[in-house]
Amino acid sequence: MADIAFLAAILVTAYCLTSFAMPAVIRKMKAAGIVGHDVNKPGRPEVAEMGGLGIVMGVVGALLLAMAMHTFFGYSLNLNEIMAAMLTMAIIALIGIFDDLFDMRKDVKTLLPMVAALPLVALAAAGSTAVTLPFIGPFDFGIFYIIVLIPLGVTAAANLTNMLAGFNGMEAGMGCVMFACVALLAAANGSTEMGLISVAMLGALLAFMRFNWYPAKVFIGDIGTLLIGGALAAAVIVGNLESAGAILVIPCLFDFAIKAYHGFPSTGWWGECGKDGKLRPYEGKVRGLCQLVMKLSGGISERGLVLLFIAAEVLFALLAILLYGRGIFP
Repeated sequence: MADIAFLAAILVTAYCLTSFAMPAVIRKMKAAGIVGHDVNKPGRPEVAEMGGLGIVMGVVGALLLAMAMHTFFGYSLNLNEIMAAMLTMAIIALIGIFDDLFDMRKDVKTLLPMVAALPLVALAAAGSTAVTLPFIGPFDFGIFYIIVLIPLGVTAAANLTNMLAGFNGMEAGMGCVMFACVALLAAANGSTEMGLISVAMLGALLAFMRFNWYPAKVFIGDIGTLLIGGALAAAVIVGNLESAGAILVIPCLFDFAIKAYHGFPSTGWWGECGKDGKLRPYEGKVRGLCQLVMKLSGGISERGLVLLFIAAEVLFALLAILLYGRGIFP
């Protein structure tokens, strides 16, 4: 595993690059008319879209620094794994950009991340095909892992994190918990590459949170929500901890189940803000997990809703650490 100073340098670099990029991204998006309405607030104010661009800049810049440190300063790093993960993440970001600009068909957006998985498929074909399962240990899926599990894992993770979204700070906040957890698991399991991907994403998301937290100055866009899931899948595939990644997206799976039951609605998923500042399901209908929480709570503020989901993600992160984080706890 890379030393702490190396990982800290990557995290700080990602944080600084995203922090530096975000004001320009917000300004450029507004100037280009690429804005969305904050539907969970009275008056539905306009907010800059596609803020995930700043996250991409931070992550790519930080991982390029890691590669440079490997080349010129001798830091141990598997370049094939890092480059495969970066290529997968870049393709997913391009899919998100296209969807943000041109509103792709749902079935196309669902399946395209499988194409983004090809670099990881090639990587797995030359390496391990085993998956670490809870209470069982490594299990070799052979060719099924390469041609089925990796593409499905990437597209599932990307689409799941893309669905549970739409509230100020939720996507980035839950993403921070996910990648902090994966970084700890990387340290516990000695995976330098998984750790680098995780701390790069963590640094970029922490910086993005400053602009996306309530009241948001920018939305993350599909480029950001798809990237979170795609990067999570890339990290755990590289680190052979796919089951841990599956645990971290369990809240998204609950949301997926409710939305699948209602035919994956593209509208009406938000909350109606009452005079008390609390959100209740739009038109009184539950179309997703967030609206279910609104209904069961009798109304909840947007900040309260987001903090609740971040707390839920922390619980699943702790479960993943308990199962896979040998050595983290005494």
